[in-house]
Amino acid sequence: MTTVPDEPKNEAKAEPSLWRQALTIPNLLSLLRLAGVPVFLWLLLGPKEDGWALALLIFSALTDWLDGKLARWLDQMSRLGQLLDPAADRLYILATLVAFLIRDIIPWWVVVPLVLRELVLGVCVMLLRRGGFAPPEVTYIGKGATFVLMYAFPFLLLTQGGSDVAAVARPIAYAFMVWGGVLYVWSGALYVVQAARALRTR
Repeated sequence: MTTVPDEPKNEAKAEPSLWRQALTIPNLLSLLRLAGVPVFLWLLLGPKEDGWALALLIFSALTDWLDGKLARWLDQMSRLGQLLDPAADRLYILATLVAFLIRDIIPWWVVVPLVLRELVLGVCVMLLRRGGFAPPEVTYIGKGATFVLMYAFPFLLLTQGGSDVAAVARPIAYAFMVWGGVLYVWSGALYVVQAARALRTR
C-alpha cells in the first residue's frame, strides 16, 4: 500500500457524477449489499432466523466477489466503488460481531480487538485527510483477512445447537475465526504504520 497526497482535480481527470457512478452494475451491487446490513442484523437479533441470515451473508460474499470482477470486466471502476466496497465489508463485519456478542456466540475478548481496529483506522483516515493524503488503499492482507472472516461467520452460525452439523462446523469456525482475526488486526497495524510514516514525511 502506498499513501499519496490527493492530486488536484482538473477537467481532464474529471470523473462522472456520483449519481452516474452509482448507476453502474458493480456499484448497484455494492449498494444492495449495504442495504442488506440492517436486514441481516434484524434477522440475527429479532426473529433469530439464522438460516435466512446465513443465506444473506452468503449472498453478500458472492456479490462482493462479483462486483470487483464486473468492475474490471466492464471497465466501470470508480472512486465511489472504491469507497462502497470496503464500507460494505466493514459494516457486515461490525454488524456480525455485535450480533454474535449479544447472542454469546463469540466472547467479548474476540470482538474488542476487531472493533478497536476499525476505530483506530477511522482516526488514521481522518488524520490523513487533514494532512492532504488520500485514504489508504486496501492491501492483500486486509482483503485476505476480510475473506477469511466472511467464511468464519457462516460456520459460527452453524455451530449453534447440538446437531452433528454443529459438531463438524465448530472446529472449522474456530480455525477461520482465529486466522481471520489475527490477519485483520495485523493488516490494521500495517495501515497504522504506513499512515504514521506518511504523516511524518508531511
